[in-house]
Amino acid sequence: MDGVLTEAIVGLPDPRLRPYVDRYLGYREQVARPLVRREVAGAFVVLILGWGAPLDVIDPRAVERGAYGVNAFLAGPFDAYCTTRTVGEGAGVQVLLTPPAARRVLGLPLGEVTNRAVPADGLAGWLARLRDEVADAPDWAGRFARLDAALAARLAAAGPVDPRLLQAWRVLAGSGGAAAVGALAGEVGWSRRHLAARFRREFGLPPKTVARLMRFQRAYATLGRELIGPPGHGAAPAAGTGPPPGRHGGPGWAELALRCGYFDQSHLIRDFREFAGDTPETLARPRSHSSNPG
Repeated sequence: MDGVLTEAIVGLPDPRLRPYVDRYLGYREQVARPLVRREVAGAFVVLILGWGAPLDVIDPRAVERGAYGVNAFLAGPFDAYCTTRTVGEGAGVQVLLTPPAARRVLGLPLGEVTNRAVPADGLAGWLARLRDEVADAPDWAGRFARLDAALAARLAAAGPVDPRLLQAWRVLAGSGGAAAVGALAGEVGWSRRHLAARFRREFGLPPKTVARLMRFQRAYATLGRELIGPPGHGAAPAAGTGPPPGRHGGPGWAELALRCGYFDQSHLIRDFREFAGDTPETLARPRSHSSNPG
């Protein structure tokens, strides 16, 4: 095997942090030869605080938006897939944040990091210090406790997010991306244009794109659960070892599209091409590497 996961530890944040952080994933991986993974798009922020072997994060559309030779970085919301490349032994903690949570924790509008991977030491001094503290902790419990303390301190010091934006996000997320942008705007008392501009600046992407990504994430996660089984190490299903839908009890593409809020199968396939770089059928084949969550 090209990459072997030697440790995978899921940690639950302090209960006070649960509205902002779902879980921590501690990992250690040995990669014998260069391994390239395709990371799917998503309306979330990924924070990697790692040590050991560095990796490259590459946006095929614009290489200058990537990060190279890093083991601690932040990736903002992405509206297309990117790739990572690594070799050697690496370890770290992965933290996934929703855009409203990331807006508060980072203290900056996410429009500044959309479709970008930024080294931790190039983004904020506290992130670089936190990586060192996490790496120096004696065990995973100590690392997760340090994350709890740092994130709680950031949230306590952060200003609130505009409640109208939060309401728009909650309605959109609660509908699984099905809520119409016009209805969102009406609910918060803004015009569609003003909502789109504010949403994009603060949360990184316009509501229409976020809605598409939410539907895609649901379909991608469903694909992983039904074809692959439960993810093995807390990261999202790396679609790639199960039979194509329609065989051995798996769902057909049209059924999957309907269940996940798509108009038809062609729209599902279009979004998979754009957000994951390939069709669902191809991603269901063996050795389709991905580590982003669905």
